[in-house]
Amino acid sequence: MPATGSAQGSDPENTLYLDLKDGRVVIQLRPDLAPAHVERIKKLARAGFYDGIVFHRVIDGFMAQTGDPTGTGRGGSNEPDLKAEFSSEPYKRGTIGMARTNDPNSANSQFFIMFGDGSFLNGKYTVWGEVVDGMEFVDNITRGEPPANPDKIIKMHVAADAQ
Repeated sequence: MPATGSAQGSDPENTLYLDLKDGRVVIQLRPDLAPAHVERIKKLARAGFYDGIVFHRVIDGFMAQTGDPTGTGRGGSNEPDLKAEFSSEPYKRGTIGMARTNDPNSANSQFFIMFGDGSFLNGKYTVWGEVVDGMEFVDNITRGEPPANPDKIIKMHVAADAQ
């Protein structure tokens, strides 16, 4: 598969599999934009951190947020927070960004997948990946803040580890 745009192509070390109830989402990691965030996501995925975590904030037409083991939107991993790696990469359908508090350097483990355009986020949240296959499964995530019966990440892993 040839590389598209400035994405990394089909490098298994920079590809994530996000298994949801309806199928597999393939995520192209963007170490060219956010190397520290990509390393954090891979480290947590390899540790099984994301397996079983719910999508705690899902806003129709906007995004689906996950990555909090408490399911409240207030939790994170035991790793230290990350410094922002903002870029000019636009927030659009399939873009994956790191959630944070009002402090730009507070990203930890929570992330969100865009359902549509979010240009108002451009340059304010770290982009670390993009959905390259399976966006229809993201579209099926149960909506709500929080959803009454939230969907979970069944398993998230680095493609290189699945071979």
